[in-house]
Amino acid sequence: MLPEPTHEDAEGAHWEHFSHAADVGIRCFGSSVAQAFEQAALALSAVVFYLDTVQARQRVVLNCEAPDAESLLMDWLNKLIFEMSTRKMLFSRYAVEIEGGRLHAQAWGEPIDRTRHEPAVEIKGATCTELCVRNQDGGWMAQTVLDV
Repeated sequence: MLPEPTHEDAEGAHWEHFSHAADVGIRCFGSSVAQAFEQAALALSAVVFYLDTVQARQRVVLNCEAPDAESLLMDWLNKLIFEMSTRKMLFSRYAVEIEGGRLHAQAWGEPIDRTRHEPAVEIKGATCTELCVRNQDGGWMAQTVLDV
């Protein structure tokens, strides 16, 4: 894992990594569930590479659906892992919309350049371990553990 433990934007949305045995936990915050899911995508990306090394050159549209917020978070993150692997791309910017159990998102990034991006690890998947999406202090928190 790269030594980039937290990130916060001007609106207060942020994410952080937390230790979990041999894996990596991500805890993400936003003013809405969608914003917390955007932060989760950034936190996942930051496990693999330094966010500032990837330019938002290409847009990819992603959709997923699940019966509850926790399942949707896991599906969303696993979809990102799949897309990074099959497209051989890294993403550094996300926009997420959630309506009911449906997530519609856009991810911006570029093809992997191993010399410039220096990917640190390959994430196998998001897990049910410590999986939680909840309203907290007037905002939203989403967390899970990533299998690395």
